Amino acid sequence: MEEHNRLQEQLEAFDQPVRSGTAAKNGGAPAGAEPNGAFKRFLVRAWFGVIYAVVFIACLLLGRIATAVFTSVMSWLCCFEFYRMMRIDGKMPNEFLGLLAAVLFPLSALVSPIYLTALLFLLVLSLGLWYVVSPRTRIADVAVTALGPLYTGFMLSAIVLVRDAVPGFPGALLAIGVCASLWVSDSFAYLVGSRFGKHKMVPKISPKKSWEGFFGGLAGSVLIWIILWATGQYQLSVWYAVVCGIVVGVLGVIGDLIASRIKRGAGVKDSGNLIPGHGGMLDRSDSLIFGAITAYLMLVIGGVL
Repeated sequence: MEEHNRLQEQLEAFDQPVRSGTAAKNGGAPAGAEPNGAFKRFLVRAWFGVIYAVVFIACLLLGRIATAVFTSVMSWLCCFEFYRMMRIDGKMPNEFLGLLAAVLFPLSALVSPIYLTALLFLLVLSLGLWYVVSPRTRIADVAVTALGPLYTGFMLSAIVLVRDAVPGFPGALLAIGVCASLWVSDSFAYLVGSRFGKHKMVPKISPKKSWEGFFGGLAGSVLIWIILWATGQYQLSVWYAVVCGIVVGVLGVIGDLIASRIKRGAGVKDSGNLIPGHGGMLDRSDSLIFGAITAYLMLVIGGVL
């Protein structure tokens, strides 16, 4: 409880609006802060973002197995960070069952989509039995345990499904394009929002998000989808590419806001500190979690996969 209160105070202090003229000149930094501090933070963020993207893309190019293994590791990290926040919030998840499921979801997608359904059944069954044999376990603990792998491993399994749906390099290129549309959307939103952002979207949940950044991010997402269409590798019309870009971009933002709300509830600023400039793996993957599965559904519904 003391840790929760301390983190909540730090979060509230972080979100206090800056009123001094010097702060306004420095892009919202406290008085006395270095003028180019925001630019340095962006460089750190961009550098480690590039490293993350290069490793991710390399796995996608190496093949379906490398993609599934990397996605499983990413799912484990995201789920671990999610459970950490839930513990701060007073919940007691069964981390063994949850983390195991988070790892197995992407691997099961590698075999067949039907295995995703089988694993869902086994997860619910296992949690039900745990609840029966553990009288001190609360239903909230069971619910949080289930949400962890569903929110991370199950949703991120869409990356494996997209990569595996088209054989060879075209499948890797499509998966890279889906992920890149969300990465570029995040970058465009950050750059446009930092420079032109005036109208806040949801200040109580994500104070730095602006409508200007939102539309800048959508433009970045659409751009990548148009590039995918221009390759001529897929049965993808230009109008449907634009629709996919918009829908995937919007769901990526929603995923970001959901992660922000989870962090608010736990009273933490970041889900972790694994990636400098980004926070934890969940901070880096929050838009991908909802964007990737949206892209997969859009591609299946549109007859591309």
